[in-house]
This record gives sequence, C-alpha cells and structure tokens, in this order.
Amino acid sequence: MKALVNTAPGKLLWKDWPKPEPGAGQVRIRVAACSICATDLEMIAGWPRTGVPAIPGHEWSGVVDAVGRGGDPALAGRRCVAENVWTDGGEVGFEHPGGYAEYLLTEARNLHFLPADFPLAVAALIEPLAVCVRALDRLRLQHRQSALIWGDGPIGLLMLALLKAENVATVCLVGGRDARLDLARQFGATATLNYHDSSNWAAAVAALPGTPFPNIIEASGSPLAMQSSLDVAPCQAKILLIGDYGGGRADFPWNTLLHHELEMIGSNASAGGWDQAVRSAATGQVPLAKLVTHTLPAAKFQEGIDLMRSRRDDVIKVVLKWE
Repeated sequence: MKALVNTAPGKLLWKDWPKPEPGAGQVRIRVAACSICATDLEMIAGWPRTGVPAIPGHEWSGVVDAVGRGGDPALAGRRCVAENVWTDGGEVGFEHPGGYAEYLLTEARNLHFLPADFPLAVAALIEPLAVCVRALDRLRLQHRQSALIWGDGPIGLLMLALLKAENVATVCLVGGRDARLDLARQFGATATLNYHDSSNWAAAVAALPGTPFPNIIEASGSPLAMQSSLDVAPCQAKILLIGDYGGGRADFPWNTLLHHELEMIGSNASAGGWDQAVRSAATGQVPLAKLVTHTLPAAKFQEGIDLMRSRRDDVIKVVLKWE
C-alpha cells in the first residue's frame, strides 16, 4: 500500500508500505479520507510521544476491508469511523498506524457505522466532533442562558454548534480571523469579537450580549485567553479547558477560584462521545461540511500540510482523500 510515513523529525514521505493484516478482534479499514489536525503537525515535527517511523492520522473515515479471525464477516463493506483508543491504551494515528495510509487496522469493538449517503470526506471530522461532545458532557450545562467561547478553530466552532443544538440562548465567540468569525455567525453565534480589535479583552467581552457568562469554553490554547477567562468569569461560573497549552503553566491567584467559587474543567479525547457525534453529523444538527475548506488527493499531502501551516484566513480543515 501507499502511506505517508513520518521517518524523522520534520520529514513526511510518500512510501510503499506493507499492507496490515487484521488479527483476532480487529478489522482492516480501507481509508477513504483523513483530515490534517494541528496535532499531526506536532507529531511530524517530532515529539516524545511517538517514535519513527510512524504513520499519523487520527481523524479518518473509511470502509471495512477485511475482518480478523473469529470476527463477523458481515462487517466487510460497512462505511465507518471509529474510536481510536485500543485496549492496550495506544491510539490509531499515534502509537498505532493511522489514516495517512491506504489501509489501517482498528479494533472491531470501536467501529461506528455511517449512513450510505454521508460523505466520507466530511465523516473524517466526526473525531473532533466526538471530542467536543465529550467536552460538553463534562461541562454539565445547568445554566443555558449564555456561553462564551475563546477560539475560532475547528474545536471552538464545533463547540458553538453543539451549544446552539443544546438551546443555549446566547453564545458569543472570540477569535482572530474574520472568515472564521463569519462562519461562527452562520453557526448561530449571537455575537463575535475579533481580539485584534481590542487591547483590553476583558473590557471588550464585558460589552458582549449575555454577560456575565456562566459557561466559558477556552478552546484556543492561548494562556492569555485562559487568563482572560478567569478575568471575566462571574461567581460560580464553569470554565471548560479544551485547548492545547503545550508547556504553558498557570499563573494566577488561587483565591480567584476560592472567592469566586469557580469550576475549572479539563476535557481531553473523545471517549463516550462517538454515538452522539455520529448522530449529530448524520442528521445535519452539526454542519460538519462547512468546516471542510480544502480536499486534496493524498499524493498532494505536502500542499495540504503547507495549507495547514499557513494559518490562512480561508483554511479551516484540509482533508486528504485516498479514494
């Protein structure tokens, strides 16, 4: 098979690679599409979690191509996505080879099946949607009058769509790219704020409709946005952290949490979110297709990587297609 192999820090090469054979409890997937995630770029650049050679790609969709020993042969031909975490704790696209290849293995128990007419290029985004479904569940919405989202990336936009589906009356979003803020308004944002337009974020947020916000979602990964979340949080607010902060560290008075009785809630990965994510995508409750701004044949992977690194205003999700 053909595969995009991370052979050394910063090197992703188009290579011939052995086609995997499924073992007991496993299935082989013929990959249809795989989205390029910012985490993939970190992996390709080199990090301690995975060594080389490795095949990235955890946002994928495809068709069951072969079933391992003792498995249900009726699974063959089914269109699907799947939870990436295996029984051994490793994940497809990280410790286990992922969707940057024509074929991958996953565990049959992790499969989630798709309607026959659902576009497989769009289905690759069900994985980040499942991440957001889990995060919203951890937020435990009690006060649905308003919410504030920091971040106009795919996670922030998906959280916005889910909050609107949960009938949160007023949802405002802070970001830095006009095209994405326009899409946020299409997704139902009551108001948006471009942080480039203000030197005092807390004051600008205070002027938004829906303040004070009992629900604050930090999806940008910016330590400054995290601090601003604390600055604008009213008493007994919940602050959901779903960004990636790298080596960033907290630096705020602990009494801020104590005196304001704040809840800070971290959420990571997608466990428990897949059933609802598939339903929300399949019914159109969350318009995933609007996030796919570029689709490319897998052989043009370098163009896709360059688009993702460009941070261009018109680039949200780049999907590589294997078929």
